[in-house]
Amino acid sequence: LTKALNKMANDARNSKLSPDDIQGGTFTISNFGTFRNVMGTPIINQPQVAILAIGTVEKKPAVIETPTGDVIGIRHKMFLSLTYDHRIIDGAYGGAFLRKLADYLENFDGNKVI
Repeated sequence: LTKALNKMANDARNSKLSPDDIQGGTFTISNFGTFRNVMGTPIINQPQVAILAIGTVEKKPAVIETPTGDVIGIRHKMFLSLTYDHRIIDGAYGGAFLRKLADYLENFDGNKVI
């Protein structure tokens, strides 16, 4: 999967993708952050069922809850935007997916072996 994804990404960067290369998918990830955009509104590539847009990561002030009270600190933040076909995916499942993805990203441990 990694080799196929890397080949496809390389072909896309070099304008070598053909229509056949992008057929048969069910879900798209679009990285608006590459262009330093904070957020975007992704449009589903029919007949796929969903598309996830990822914005740029920026340092932002945030409230941090501590045992001794709330403090303001600097945290890395980004927007995730999920568009899905409600005929196929119930809103509760779409929201739960986005929350789970955010949980994984917020608690990512780069030292953990997967």
